[in-house]
Amino acid sequence: MLLLALWLGSAAFALLHDPGLSAADLRLEGGRLVAHLSFARLDIERLVQMDADGKGGVSPAELAGVRGSLEQLAREAVEIRFEGHNAFAEGATVSIDTADNVHFQLTYTSVGAGTLSVRSALLDRLPRGHRQYLTLRDASGKLLAEQMLDAKAGAVEINTRATASGTAPRSFRQFLALGIHHILTGYDHLLFLFALLLPGYRLRTVLAIITSFTLAHSLTLSLATLDLVRMPSSWVEPLIALSIVYVGVENVLRPGPERRWLLTFGFGLVHGFGFAAVLRDLGIGAGGGGAVVPLLSFNLGVEVGQIAIAALLLPLIWKLGQYPALARRAVTVGSVLVALAGGYWLLQRTVFS
Repeated sequence: MLLLALWLGSAAFALLHDPGLSAADLRLEGGRLVAHLSFARLDIERLVQMDADGKGGVSPAELAGVRGSLEQLAREAVEIRFEGHNAFAEGATVSIDTADNVHFQLTYTSVGAGTLSVRSALLDRLPRGHRQYLTLRDASGKLLAEQMLDAKAGAVEINTRATASGTAPRSFRQFLALGIHHILTGYDHLLFLFALLLPGYRLRTVLAIITSFTLAHSLTLSLATLDLVRMPSSWVEPLIALSIVYVGVENVLRPGPERRWLLTFGFGLVHGFGFAAVLRDLGIGAGGGGAVVPLLSFNLGVEVGQIAIAALLLPLIWKLGQYPALARRAVTVGSVLVALAGGYWLLQRTVFS
């Protein structure tokens, strides 16, 4: 239980210090290259303070006060070379959307068919582990290249005459790894899974719970990524926290409730919207194309990570079940800690957001 408490503390800290994701969408339009960069505001806030009053969010007046600094940051965010020569942005525009994302748009002239080198310069200044999903498309929206960048591999060289015929295998591996990474560092999702399994059900019941969760979150992950169904993150994140509180409390008040798979399905639908936010933030599915491989491989990665965690937890939980008195106490204490962590996240995502 001490180890669980320490893990919960580190999980809460980690959620406050998520290394983050960003997107770089590059489009070749005639003799121009238009770069659209998207970052979470909290990531940009590390470099340029926007929330001057500390109330959360950025007012129009606050944005106007730092617009010059943000435009300069936008020009420094990406380095473009075409056919071995530096390309310079004509100008930079800055905007913030309702989901609290910061968008930079830059336009480069005299860029066409040939060798294009792109370096994401901000990756060196953002927290370690930050990744940026870069795509290059032609004027019709056809995908020419894609790459997941990080501080160690922050540059890519692209032959713009080539097609995207060789990108699918790399894309599959990248999004498979992203899915695994997301579930292994998604402490709220992991805590929900842990709370579901903590009562120590038989294997048949465990399989029903995991299958129910998988089907539910796969459904909403797909629908939300393809923009067929929407739920604002201001609802999704608190509901995920609430699901953790509910399962933790239920473990204490009603140990071993029947038909937990049904409850799991309902909450799994909500968690699927949370998973979809990762792909949507990277621009996957936003244009109606190029979403199948990332969607399938990311979801598969989530399942691989989920099964790996369950495979580690279940033998320990079942072993503990051989000592009924100790097991009952462990379920109670563990569930209370789970509910407290969920309550903390719920307050963080509502009252203190």
